[in-house]
Amino acid sequence: MRFDSGTTDVGTAGTQVQISNTSDRVKAIDVRGRPSNTGNVFLGVSDVSATDGWTLQPGESISITFGEGSAKFADFWVDAATSGDDVDWTVVLL
Repeated sequence: MRFDSGTTDVGTAGTQVQISNTSDRVKAIDVRGRPSNTGNVFLGVSDVSATDGWTLQPGESISITFGEGSAKFADFWVDAATSGDDVDWTVVLL
């Protein structure tokens, strides 16, 4: 297993951004809307949007654990209500 972390910027609100394009398998992922964001961010798959995704308010986070890598890192996408808002993430990869 290995650990990685980073920040994904959503340059244009309403435009989905892939967190990573790797096929590495995910054991666990934590995603947080940066506290300095001015709007909500959204976590989901490639069709994530304000109406189709997990909503995170500024500073709010979600932790997801998977059984033996049942998800690929490339499966996670984010969007934002405000252009330029950021999503911080940490991941444990198999």
